Amino acid sequence: MWVFRGRTNGFQALAAFSAILLVSVLGPAAPAAGGTPSWPRGECATPSIDRLQQWLASGEGTTVPPTGNLLVRQGNRYAAKVVFEKAEWHVVTVWLGNQFDTQADLSGSAGFWLTYRASDDFYVQLRPASHWSGGDKWLTPVPSTNGKLVRKFFSFAPSAWTSLPELGTPPYSFESALREARGLVFVGKTPNTLDFRGLRIDGYQPPCL
Repeated sequence: MWVFRGRTNGFQALAAFSAILLVSVLGPAAPAAGGTPSWPRGECATPSIDRLQQWLASGEGTTVPPTGNLLVRQGNRYAAKVVFEKAEWHVVTVWLGNQFDTQADLSGSAGFWLTYRASDDFYVQLRPASHWSGGDKWLTPVPSTNGKLVRKFFSFAPSAWTSLPELGTPPYSFESALREARGLVFVGKTPNTLDFRGLRIDGYQPPCL
């Protein structure tokens, strides 16, 4: 509770309250040039999106950039940006434990929220540690946003996931993939411009490296 004691103290208290209200509405101010960035609460000390530090162009398909980490500075946050250039399969990998030789048990998770923009439809695969390589994975469609930034929930209900005949039928169950999830892998066969801003998995917090 604010207690005003005299005209001067009253104006000082009112100014302080106004400053707090502006911060709550507008968010923290951008860091001064050369200063330490004000990272969103819970992010890693090094570049990350929702604590996920490895957003990788795998070199499969013609992409820009062709390989390496896709994270780029976006204000006081980071985005993962990539362009799929040709009518061929392209692959972008997100390691859930921020390193390859880790896995997460997502069997108790309801799904994940993806904040992104895309110029065309694509897919996301759930790849388990025991069957990492190859295209024969459980996947779910990710719709185009027509270039608009949207936030969409993707359920881990088995009925929401399928496979593509062109890539092959997974030789394991979707439930087993959830128990040993190593990564979410975004794939697409058409030219596409992708911009990822958020990926939050229900019940799971990635460990920062």
